[in-house]
Amino acid sequence: MSVPKILGIETEYGIHGGPESDPITASSLIVNAYAQRGRTRVRWDFIDESPGRDARGPMSAEQLAPAIEVHLANTVLTNGARLYVDHAHPEYSSPEVRTPREAVLYDQAGEEVMRRALIATNETLPPSLAVTLYKNNSDGKGNSYGTHENYLVERDVPFADIVRAMVPHFISRHIFAGAGKVGAETDEARGYGATFQTSARAEFFEEVVGLETTLKRPIINTRDEPHADAERFRRLHVINGDANMSPVATLVKLGSTSLLLAVLEAEGPESFPPMPQRAVSAFRALARDTSLTASVATDDGHWTALDYQWRLLDIAERFVASNGAPDVAPADEVREILNEWRSLLEALSTTPELAADRIDWVAKRRIVQGYQERYGLDPLDAKLRAIDLQYHDIRPDRSLAARVGLRQLFRPDGIAAAVHDAPRSTRAYFRGACVDRFPDAVVSANWDSLVFDVGQGPLRRIAMMDPLKGTAALTEGLLSRISTANELVVALTD
Repeated sequence: MSVPKILGIETEYGIHGGPESDPITASSLIVNAYAQRGRTRVRWDFIDESPGRDARGPMSAEQLAPAIEVHLANTVLTNGARLYVDHAHPEYSSPEVRTPREAVLYDQAGEEVMRRALIATNETLPPSLAVTLYKNNSDGKGNSYGTHENYLVERDVPFADIVRAMVPHFISRHIFAGAGKVGAETDEARGYGATFQTSARAEFFEEVVGLETTLKRPIINTRDEPHADAERFRRLHVINGDANMSPVATLVKLGSTSLLLAVLEAEGPESFPPMPQRAVSAFRALARDTSLTASVATDDGHWTALDYQWRLLDIAERFVASNGAPDVAPADEVREILNEWRSLLEALSTTPELAADRIDWVAKRRIVQGYQERYGLDPLDAKLRAIDLQYHDIRPDRSLAARVGLRQLFRPDGIAAAVHDAPRSTRAYFRGACVDRFPDAVVSANWDSLVFDVGQGPLRRIAMMDPLKGTAALTEGLLSRISTANELVVALTD
């Protein structure tokens, strides 16, 4: 039985500039500037954070995830999101939402949050120290940072089944969800002479399964931190995707993955295409192949990325035809996801340029090739690498992604509303409403609890272990009847 695919995206933004060109300082300026401008000072509560818990069981000390950096800037927004400094990057973690389309909206709201934070920061700095932000995945010098997806999964699904079913998808979906990249940053990719890759991130992956996210990156991450009732739920923490500028690519990336997880929960992994014999090498090789003709060895012959995606689409379509997919999204949104998925694969199978308004790597490659041909440049010329970076610049007047005609899913006013307003479909609504209405009484917050100081007695923690509790439908009436945080706590604890 499938569970609702509550989902969200965490994006670490590339950063340049600031005092002494120190990324940690610059990232802190970004987060603090937005918090002060928005009067959002509710701190993040780390009590429930457990990044070292592994789905495979207890691990040795050298296999554990890095310690949490609790001293860096970290705050909770009125839309239920988290904005903080993660190592040397400002990160926006979207509020948890109920459908892939809603996740796209709050991902784009994150871009707007970062734009506003950038403006507020640079107003305090001399022009020579101005900060620039990029929604991308590497700095061009071999350092990669992540765009992580999160999906609620039924706890009873064996983790080995998740690996078996999802690896074929994760090593091939970059043909429609890849951001593209000029050149290469790892020795192996450079050794193969890669001049343009469909994925910005694939070359940095070294293991099939693992706990790490910054070293020895795995295709399947084993972090077992559900941010919910651990007896009922698992959070699949997906770290292998690219940061998309295209809303349609984001929709199909999230939607296809959600649908396939629903199939896995309902039917098991038997219908999924075969695992590649060498998954890491396959991931890297398919990402280097812009012709989309390269194939990888499996126990059932050789498969191209298109072979994998056509089979996976067929599985999803047959499942929806037989069962629907209400745990993924309403029927009209599921149909939109399937139609867009099919449309992208049809374009990629014949003329990829037809999808330049929806697939980032195709749009980026067209710009790069046009400039290269016009000026007779080497495929790895520094000017082409600069174009690659500028594609991801979040400033509208500088971003090349903003100029290539990417198809949009939401109006600017809808995105602006999502910057402030939390989604109504999950517990993020209650979190955001409390941060908005009672900022002085909310001591701290995290995904599954809020801590209140109501001015008398001890601090009061309100647990939210079910992502589908705390929705607008369940709490809006209560919130409309109370006027203080004390009244709210009393109502919830009586």
